Amino acid sequence: MPFDRCAECQRCCNVDPGYPALDITLTAKEAKKFGHLCIQGDCEHLGASGCVLGDEKPFSCKLYPLSFNPASGHLYFDVECPLMPDYIDQLKLPRSNASQHFNGMVSELRNLIQTDPNFLKKNSEVDRDYFELKKMPKQPLKKETNK
Repeated sequence: MPFDRCAECQRCCNVDPGYPALDITLTAKEAKKFGHLCIQGDCEHLGASGCVLGDEKPFSCKLYPLSFNPASGHLYFDVECPLMPDYIDQLKLPRSNASQHFNGMVSELRNLIQTDPNFLKKNSEVDRDYFELKKMPKQPLKKETNK
């Protein structure tokens, strides 16, 4: 978790009343394990301290508040995540929680570009439909996806 405050906010693990359910995009490996995950109201895996799935948390949930568009190679963020100003600011510090999260996500995205491009495409479509996205200042994957 990039910030301790994520467990306090839990905005990303809830769907406000009146909004459509959010289907969690799963990698091919995760789909075999979970089948289907959907957030209607509060996520069923949300505990008092955050996600109870721990290391088994789906990659699309780990990636949040980031989003990746494999067609352009651009990384985006959900502007409604209240931690994004701190997250972007912390990216200037190589050992910060945000930098560790960002670098870990970039590493996994590099892997998924090769191993599960269908997941990346579908996840990007869901994110664009569901979140208000803004381009990240750092774009380490752009060259890799525009070969």
